[in-house]
Amino acid sequence: MNSEITSIFDLEAMAKQRLPEVIFDYVHGGAEQQLTLERNLRDLRALALRQHDMRDVSDPKLDLTMVGQPARIPLAIGPTGLAGLTWPNGECEEARAAVEFGVPYCLSTMSICSIEDVADATGKPFWFQLYLMKKREVNESLIHRARDARCSALVLTLDLHVQGKRWADAKNGLSVPPKLGLRNMLDIGSHPGWLLSMARSRRRTFGNLEGEVQQAGNVAALSEWVEAQFDPSFDLDTVKWVRRMWDGPLILKGIMHPDDAKLAVDVGADAIIVSNHGGRQLDSAPSSISVLPQIAEAVGSRTEVLFDGGIRTGSDIVKALGRGAHACLSGRACLYGLAAEGAQGVLCALRLFEQELKDCMALVGIRDLRHVDAGVVTAQPGL
Repeated sequence: MNSEITSIFDLEAMAKQRLPEVIFDYVHGGAEQQLTLERNLRDLRALALRQHDMRDVSDPKLDLTMVGQPARIPLAIGPTGLAGLTWPNGECEEARAAVEFGVPYCLSTMSICSIEDVADATGKPFWFQLYLMKKREVNESLIHRARDARCSALVLTLDLHVQGKRWADAKNGLSVPPKLGLRNMLDIGSHPGWLLSMARSRRRTFGNLEGEVQQAGNVAALSEWVEAQFDPSFDLDTVKWVRRMWDGPLILKGIMHPDDAKLAVDVGADAIIVSNHGGRQLDSAPSSISVLPQIAEAVGSRTEVLFDGGIRTGSDIVKALGRGAHACLSGRACLYGLAAEGAQGVLCALRLFEQELKDCMALVGIRDLRHVDAGVVTAQPGL
């Protein structure tokens, strides 16, 4: 590990320096005023950890399983669109790092590398995150392709009836590849290292949609097609259809209400992810961590409760586990690592999480992350 990198925030700063503004803003930003994004970070930081001393905390146990898959730490790399625009063949690099370290990796529908690219690059099972399109045959094909690639779980995102408005992306003219207006040309031209590295990319558009739609050969037309394909009629019957189509582990992502969590259990979800899409969809939504305890209580042990939203340190993971999560996902933190140093940056991020987890466990008095004592996580007392 680079001795100058001491936290995820160092990787974030490196990513900001290396990437053109249009790409960094996409990775880093949220919807509209970014209130939900800020709440995710603020509410995690506001929680306190109650420490216990005079406990033997030698030989800490950090590993567990996530939907039956072994994980070296209670964390999976969450799905992030356009990772392949931050580093050449980025999704393949992230997946390789996940395999080397020993955590699950989830590929986004809106990736640059395709399902098949990642399967060929790793030779190991991974999770596939599915955005449902209005065009049912595209959904069927993506599910079949995930099965053929031996994906170990399907992650169905629930909160994309329409796409959240990300003001920075609109102002920057974000597209795949980025539009070459004067502003973007100057911005990209001032990042020659990124520009030259991207020449090594195998693909330059949405890899999972090439071959699925007629517009795939025209990047602008394909982007417009994708924008128009998110389905506002998505409902419980749609989830039931996916459950029938997919016979492997099914994870439902985007649960923010106890009632939806109960429905997820009833429809046969093997796990749910408490997530507000990283603050990228509904602005003014509550933070994921604030609704986690109610949701965990509502479903009990009937399904695995995973958490996503604002994870930046090992202590954030402990806080989520103490509030009822079985394990966590992190998208941005690992993406910062990818943008900074490719697969080595992703490994750096995962190793930072692991060491911070060990330190936090020792200082709090926890020996096994599968059993976080009640009361370890508390509200920050007033001054």
